[in-house]
Amino acid sequence: MSSTSAQVSPDPVPADFLIAHKLAEPGEAPRWTPLAGGVSSDLWRVDLPGRSLCVKRALPRLKVAADWQAPVSRNAYEWAWMRFASRHRPDSVPELLAHDPEAGLFAMAFLPPERYPMWKAQLLDGEVRVATAAAVGELLGNLHAASAGDAALAAEFATDDNFHALRIEPYLLATAAAHPGLSDILKGLADRTATTHLALVHGDVSPKNILVGPSGPVLLDAECAWYGDPAFDLAFCVNHLLLKSLVVPGCRADLQRSARVLAEEYLRCADWEPRPAIEGRAASLLPALLLARVDGKSPVEYLTDDRHRLFVRTVASALLRAPAPTMADVLDAWATALQAPTEPGSGRPG
Repeated sequence: MSSTSAQVSPDPVPADFLIAHKLAEPGEAPRWTPLAGGVSSDLWRVDLPGRSLCVKRALPRLKVAADWQAPVSRNAYEWAWMRFASRHRPDSVPELLAHDPEAGLFAMAFLPPERYPMWKAQLLDGEVRVATAAAVGELLGNLHAASAGDAALAAEFATDDNFHALRIEPYLLATAAAHPGLSDILKGLADRTATTHLALVHGDVSPKNILVGPSGPVLLDAECAWYGDPAFDLAFCVNHLLLKSLVVPGCRADLQRSARVLAEEYLRCADWEPRPAIEGRAASLLPALLLARVDGKSPVEYLTDDRHRLFVRTVASALLRAPAPTMADVLDAWATALQAPTEPGSGRPG
């Protein structure tokens, strides 16, 4: 949870929320600092005498260049997902403090960055620890296993409309529109993902939403929470490790090893269905998500070199046309392409 330098006073709604839930006294003057990094919510660090906390409010229109709108009810589902995770792995989420579903607000503990660094920042700085990736895979697999086959959770998180607005449309369908030659394949993956309901999905397992805490990974930003296809979370996270291997060439081997170990540790926990089934879905989704982070509605900001974007399009398109059955096969294809004479990382990334 990193902060910007500006200090602001938000509108009265979040300020009143603190008092209504006894997180602040009427006479206190909270100091509000906007936190950087998110596109879908307002997020503040709130400093009060002797304590700090974090307040989050969902936005109806996401802060991206494309027109991307989503229901603010996702804030309540994020709160519910975090409550679920805290029951099974208490150290895996911040302490939860208060929630106002009508206002689309909740409060949680503030985790100081000196003790809880963001995984994304570590990776881009060349601080790649394979053990962190293993811990993320194990945590994610355990949370999916704890939710698989749970009819009550399936009813509570029947958030198909949210997931469509936040993930299916901006990632898979927008990419299909950008690549007419792959449209049928991508639409097929979108349909399969949307109609698979097996476990509670976080929906945004990205290094920017993972803090490396003293007791293990801490997951943030579960606005996309949905009872659906757990393969989505696995592919979504591994995707980021592969993309970063383009722009941190000195850590390329460790990033690829991290991707393999994360997938393997996750799949060890996947006892709710045969391994070939979930692995096959993740392996076919992974190239679609790679392509989506170049040509979908939310391209990653660090792929600034045209060679990198072309590389992703080339490798992902080939894997979409000839799907690989396992995650290892996808990772092998990526590694082989990187070793080719024309691979994009021979020079300094743009």
